[in-house]
Amino acid sequence: MSDRELILKAQQGHAFAFEALVERHRDQVYAFGLRLTGSATDAAEIAQESFLSAYLHLKEFQNEAEFAAWVHWIAASHASLRLRPVWTAHNAEGQLKVPQPKALGTRAHHPKIDWSDDVDERPLTPTLRRAVLDATDQLPQRDREVFLFKDLAGLNYQQIASICGESIPGIKCRLHCARLRLREAIDHFYGAAINRLAELRAVAGIPD
Repeated sequence: MSDRELILKAQQGHAFAFEALVERHRDQVYAFGLRLTGSATDAAEIAQESFLSAYLHLKEFQNEAEFAAWVHWIAASHASLRLRPVWTAHNAEGQLKVPQPKALGTRAHHPKIDWSDDVDERPLTPTLRRAVLDATDQLPQRDREVFLFKDLAGLNYQQIASICGESIPGIKCRLHCARLRLREAIDHFYGAAINRLAELRAVAGIPD
C-alpha cells in the first residue's frame, strides 16, 4: 500500500496502517536525528517523539502532502528543542556569525571537473555517499543543521528561520555555504577517482 492509502486507513482508526508507516519511515527519521545531534540516544528519542506527535495529529494531516516530509518537519521541530540551548549559548557568547560565501571562494576557484551534466544518472555509490556524509559532518554546526533541514527534511526557508531564530537571508547564506563545501567534496571525490584511473592506465600502458 502507498503512504496515502496507509494514512487514510490510519485516519479511519486502523492501527496496523500507522504501524506500517512507522516501519517504513523510522530508519530515515532516526538517521536524520542522528545526523543533527550526533547522539544515538537523542536520535531515538526524536524519532519516537516525532511518530507519537504524528499519530496524535493524524487528523490534521493534509492528504495532498507527503507523509515523509511531514514527519521530517515534526522531527526537525523536536530536534530544535534539543539544539536550542547550544544555539542560545553560541548567541550569548557572540560566536554565532552569519558566514560570508566569499570565504569559501567562488565557483571559478573550484576544481573544473565536469561531473554535473550526468550527475542525475550517476549512482550514489557507497564510497561517494560516505564522502558526502563525512563532508556534511565537517560543516560548521549551524550550517549543517540548515542544510539538513532544507535538503534532507525539505523544510521551507520560513520554517527553518522559525526553528533556528535567524533571518531568511541568513538561512539562505548558511545553505549556500554548506552546498559549496559539499560540492567541493564531490569535486574532490571525482578528481581523486580520475587520478586513480589515470595512474592505473599508465601502469597498464594504456594510452589516454
